[in-house]
Amino acid sequence: MKQRLITGIIAGAVFLGLCFIGGLWYHLLILAMALIGYYEFVRMTNTAPFGGTAWIGYAGVLLLVFPWGPLGIELKLATDQILWLVLLLFLLVTVTTKNRIDIQRASLLFLAAVYIGIGFMFLAEARHAPDGHGVFWTFLLLASIWGSDAGAYFVGKAMGRHKLWPSISPNKTIEGAVGGVIIAVFTALLFAWFSGGLLSAGQAVWIGLSCAVIGQLGDLVQSAYKRVYGIKDSGKLLPGHGGILDRCDSWIVVFPFVHILSLLPY
Repeated sequence: MKQRLITGIIAGAVFLGLCFIGGLWYHLLILAMALIGYYEFVRMTNTAPFGGTAWIGYAGVLLLVFPWGPLGIELKLATDQILWLVLLLFLLVTVTTKNRIDIQRASLLFLAAVYIGIGFMFLAEARHAPDGHGVFWTFLLLASIWGSDAGAYFVGKAMGRHKLWPSISPNKTIEGAVGGVIIAVFTALLFAWFSGGLLSAGQAVWIGLSCAVIGQLGDLVQSAYKRVYGIKDSGKLLPGHGGILDRCDSWIVVFPFVHILSLLPY
């Protein structure tokens, strides 16, 4: 517990500090997290993490998350074009390796590039919000996600009686999930209260609901695929916390979700 607490304080201070500062260094941190996350996923699937096929995925994640804007570089490729090119390369690998890398493995590595690349791409984009309030929007989403996690944990411990999805995550309860939703919505409403009109109560409720429901689903998704491979943590980068994907499993589904549905009012 002591190691977990120390790691959490240090990692949280570095991340939130760079997020507050913003700019190139924060974006480079997000890029590094994305590449490490892809490494963790590839390694988990028993694929050579630095083999030739994996590099296609790294390249895709790099193109999606690279700090083009902060460096003043205009990328001519749209997100869907990047994804199609990466998909094509993975498909071609099945031919060039004569099915040594088959379609199942290629599909899995492509899925990881999309899942991780898009997730961290929107994590960076939230901080670079065009209205100039990127710190507010990023902290709002993170605080709501963390509120959901805390609510689910403590309410589940105190009142949990009915299992949410025991075959995937045996410790999660329905009562905890509901508690997480309530705390996430309350957290978002607090941000609305102090936003000076930047965020309405109605918008806050939808954002809080999304952070809780989609965030908890993201956590279940990771529990499901880790169970397939019989592992507890995706990595060991953060002592007491696991890997990047263990800490960011909710982030990389919530941030794209709220952007794609235009729930952030900018």
